Amino acid sequence: MLKNNPSTYPAAPLLSLTQGIYWSHQRLLAIASQLSMLVIGMIILTHLIITLGERRLQEEWATQRYSELQTIGSLIADKVSFQQFRTQIFANGELLKQYLSNPTAKQQLKLQENWQDLVKHIPELLGIALYDPQGNYKFSTPPNFNKDALPPTLLGASRSMGGKEVYTSPLEFVPIDGMLEPYMYQMAWLEKPDQSSIGYLVTYNSMVKMLEAIKPAFSSNKSPMLVLDTQGLLYAGASDLAPLSNMPETLGASLRQSYPALWRDMSMSNFGQFHGEEATFVYLKIELTAQPETHREYFLLSYVRNSDIAARFSQWQNIVIVASLILTVLAAWVVLLSHMYRLQQRSRQYSIDVANGLFNSDIGFMMVNENARVISANTKAAQATLVPLDELTDRSLQRTLCLDDKTYTELMEQVHKTGQWSGEISLESIDGPTLRVHIRQAPRASRGSPHLLITLEDISELISSKQNAFLSELLCDNTVATALTDANGKLIKINPVFDALMQLNGDLNQDLASLLANDLGNQWQRISAQIAMQGQWQGQILCSPKQAHSNCLQATLKGHVAADGEIDYIVCTLEQAAERGRGTEKRNLVPHRSTILLNLADLERYFNSLPPPSRLSSSLLLMDINPEGMLSHMSDIDQLANRQQEIEVQLLLEIPANYQILHWQLGKLIVMLPDTDATHAHNFALNMMEKLNGNGLGEGISIGIAGYQEGQTLEQYLNNAEVALKRAKQNNDQNIGQAFTRHQS
Repeated sequence: MLKNNPSTYPAAPLLSLTQGIYWSHQRLLAIASQLSMLVIGMIILTHLIITLGERRLQEEWATQRYSELQTIGSLIADKVSFQQFRTQIFANGELLKQYLSNPTAKQQLKLQENWQDLVKHIPELLGIALYDPQGNYKFSTPPNFNKDALPPTLLGASRSMGGKEVYTSPLEFVPIDGMLEPYMYQMAWLEKPDQSSIGYLVTYNSMVKMLEAIKPAFSSNKSPMLVLDTQGLLYAGASDLAPLSNMPETLGASLRQSYPALWRDMSMSNFGQFHGEEATFVYLKIELTAQPETHREYFLLSYVRNSDIAARFSQWQNIVIVASLILTVLAAWVVLLSHMYRLQQRSRQYSIDVANGLFNSDIGFMMVNENARVISANTKAAQATLVPLDELTDRSLQRTLCLDDKTYTELMEQVHKTGQWSGEISLESIDGPTLRVHIRQAPRASRGSPHLLITLEDISELISSKQNAFLSELLCDNTVATALTDANGKLIKINPVFDALMQLNGDLNQDLASLLANDLGNQWQRISAQIAMQGQWQGQILCSPKQAHSNCLQATLKGHVAADGEIDYIVCTLEQAAERGRGTEKRNLVPHRSTILLNLADLERYFNSLPPPSRLSSSLLLMDINPEGMLSHMSDIDQLANRQQEIEVQLLLEIPANYQILHWQLGKLIVMLPDTDATHAHNFALNMMEKLNGNGLGEGISIGIAGYQEGQTLEQYLNNAEVALKRAKQNNDQNIGQAFTRHQS
């Protein structure tokens, strides 16, 4: 704490202004040039913002419209698929079967009346027609379509489709009520039980009606949308077109001829944007149906006029211009104030230089004016606050000491009330030291607020020593192999026992997850969560092959809770695990291994690392633990996951040390059995089923066993095991099946 020293009082008069403010010719020229550069810069910036904003609006519209085109394309494809299904339903209709079995005039009239009713109530259905086995027209409802024979490629032995399939034609035009109507027809084969043809059913569907049923669901319902084929011919959307040059005006017109630049862009890509002189276009290629002989691909095209975008952007443009003018005026005022401030600072320089002589000491000193800004400081103060000495002058006290608003307000209230304040301030936010700070008021030189004298002392080393002592206390509290880590498992301190056990040679640039990767690497996230919730984690881990010890270790990870309630440190202890007694109940034992692979890539690496003899004589066991009907509802997933965890623990208790388990997916486990033929694998499966049944876990489990075939990959190996699993599910006795084994049990 500082004491009152009369020798410091004469410094107060030195804080007054000693010079007047003088506007030199050079400074006026500097102000003029700065203001000119400011105006030019703001003009360029405003133009850039307006241009980018308008471009951004175009991009947002294009992105939104493209998303809607994707949805419309999907809905159209779904609609076509539904129409195929509907055509098949019509082909299997009872009235049609009655007519085909008894083709009388009465039956025909009854069938046509039924078809007419369907056409009346289904908007996109334009008509239904019937053709004989030779593809010749018989009758239709209504008779608006071509009565020519069906294409020969769809008839007889030359056809590539048949049975339950439905053929979908490309888009075509038909005149209805004096106007062209784009449509596609779908054909279903009518066959006898011996697959001989008895005729063909054809349905005609309107593309315009399909679009009208889909478009009202979207925000851009009023935006133009065109349907074109891969040759650029317009099939829908002509009625929605407003006058726009270079665009086809009638159905059947070609975009390739009217707008070659746009068509070149569309023909080279399946989707994209095109910025034209009059509008911004967005397009998407869709596939309505895929058939053996051809693909039905079409383009969906939409656009928005550039004039519409500019009109939408005009209000924002006016706002930008007004804001730019306001910012220009404010910036000009700031320039003038900055020059005035510099002149005032120059007038103070003499008094400040004199006051600096008071701070030639080994501790940090600062002098702060009535506005809480630093007017003088020594080198030690600059070093303590990590601020260059030339930048420290005129810096606010709050910013210099990195204080939040609440702390700063409380500090200044105490200074004004008692005349002084003492305490510790940490500059951790700027990676700085911890300071012991003393603030006192200087003698008043006028009627205004007094200046402040501040001393700064770096006590970081003292704080660090206390912290190291605390960490050492945490570490040395254990007599076994102990390591202290941060919340993420990175090593901070280790004792000699841990160093020798892990063979680190003092290297702390490691973490527990990588150091014990075989056992903790894939489980670290779960272990961290358990430590956060329960305070600690315990378990047995395997030894690393590079380590000298061969027994399993008992690991204990205990978290240390900080003042804010979060885990800041973890203490890890490693002890030799006790061997399992023969008379102990197995379900209460800790497994002798904890490694369960979690992805197929890890199992493949393990499989490839096996010696050739072990791999050649290996077996693969695929276990399905999902009883029939367990996943009847989504809520049963947790039940299955808990059941799988219990089975995995049981397997770990019983499995031989050279076998490897993979948690393949929910409900399925894979066990790799090196040096094990089909007979021993079958006996192992029987034994495991007996153990699981004894613990109430064997219900509904099926096991497939496959033997290794020379030269096959792990994927082929697994496919063979799945074949064996299918056989097992067909065996109601033991639910164990084999496939591709050299010796059957």
